Amino acid sequence: MRLSWKRALGVAAGFAMAVGLVLLFMPTPRAVDVAPVLTGPMQVTVDDQGETRSHDRLVVSAPVAGRLMRIELHDGDAVREGQLLARIAPLPLSSREREETSARVASAQAVQREVEQLVRRGEEDLAQARREHERVRKLVQEGFISPQSVEQARNAEVSAASEVVAARFRARAAAADVRVAQSGLGALRATGAGALVEVRSPMTVSILRIPDPSERVVAAGTPLMMLGDLGALEVVVELLSSEAVRVAADMPVHIEGWGGDRSLRGKVRRVEPFAVTKVSALGIEEKRVNAVVDFVDPPGAIGDGYRVTARIVTWQRERVLKVPASALFRCDSAWCVFVVDGGRARRSPIEIGQRNLLEAEVKSGLVQDQSVILYPSNELADGARVRAR
Repeated sequence: MRLSWKRALGVAAGFAMAVGLVLLFMPTPRAVDVAPVLTGPMQVTVDDQGETRSHDRLVVSAPVAGRLMRIELHDGDAVREGQLLARIAPLPLSSREREETSARVASAQAVQREVEQLVRRGEEDLAQARREHERVRKLVQEGFISPQSVEQARNAEVSAASEVVAARFRARAAAADVRVAQSGLGALRATGAGALVEVRSPMTVSILRIPDPSERVVAAGTPLMMLGDLGALEVVVELLSSEAVRVAADMPVHIEGWGGDRSLRGKVRRVEPFAVTKVSALGIEEKRVNAVVDFVDPPGAIGDGYRVTARIVTWQRERVLKVPASALFRCDSAWCVFVVDGGRARRSPIEIGQRNLLEAEVKSGLVQDQSVILYPSNELADGARVRAR
C-alpha cells in the first residue's frame, strides 16, 4: 500500500513536470489589432487642393496710351455700374495707332455678337430642358419610367440654367469691353489735347485687386484693376490627369479646409478638356486638369483666391459590405486578410471592389461581423495563435 502511494505521487509529479514543460515552450499568442467586417455607407473620392475665384473676373485695361491719374479706389471697394474708376490723359496718336484703336473696337464688337449668340442658344437649351423635365415628370407619375429619370432631367435643367447665367455674365463683360474701347476712340475723336478719357465700371461688382494705383504713363491695354462678383464664387481644383478621367459634371463635392468648422457642399460644373504641365514641390512634371466646382451651400466669408480642399465623390453606396483597408495585403495575385478564428489567424483570399484610403468594398470571401487583423506583419503566419489587444 505504501509502495502504491509513492508510485502515484511519482506519476503525478512527472505529469505536472510534463505539463510545465509544455507550457514553458508553448509560443505566446501574438497581440494584434482587430476590427469587424461591417455593412454601411461608403464613398470613393478624388481629393486635391483648390482655389476660389469669382465666377466672372473682369480685367479693366487702359483703352488708350497716356498718363494715368492716381486711382483713388482701393482693393475690396464695391463699385456700381457706370461708376468712374480711372482717368487717363491720352497721348497724341499716329495714324497707325488710330487704326489699332479702331480695330480693338471692331474686335470687341465681334466678341459681343458671338456671346449674344451663346446667350440665345443657352436660353433655347434651357427651355428644351424645362420641357423635357415636365415630360419626364408626367411619365414617372404614370409609371412608365423610373423616378431616377426625374432627377436626371432636373439636373439637366439646373445645369442649363447655370450655363445661361454664365453666358449672360459673359455678355455683360463683352458689352463693357465694347464701351471701354469705344470710349477711348470717341474721346480721341471728340476732344482736343488735355481732355481726359474716363474709365467706368461695366457692372456692379467689387474691386478684387489694383496692381498699382499711382499716377504713371501707361500703354494701351495695360491692366488697371481686376473686378469680380464676390457673391458668385466657384472653386477651381487642379487634378492629376489620371484622376480627372474619373470626374464628371454634376458629381457631388465636399469643400473642406476653408477655415470653418463644417464641410460645404458643392457640385462639379465641368472638367476642362485640356491639361497643362505643372512642376510639383519635388520637381516632378505633372499633367494637371482644372475641374470647376459650384458652391451648393453659401460660401460665407470666403473671398476670391482662397485655398480650399475639395473631395469629389466619384462613387458612393448607402449599404455595402466593407473591410478596413489596413487589413488588406497581397498574396500571389489576389488580395487577402487574416481572419481571427478560434484564437488563430487564418489567411483568407477575398475579392474587393471599390476602395478608398480607409475602406474597401468586399465582393466575396468575408461575411459581416467577422474579425480581421489590422496591419498584419510579415512574420504573421497562417494558423498562428493570436489575441486581440
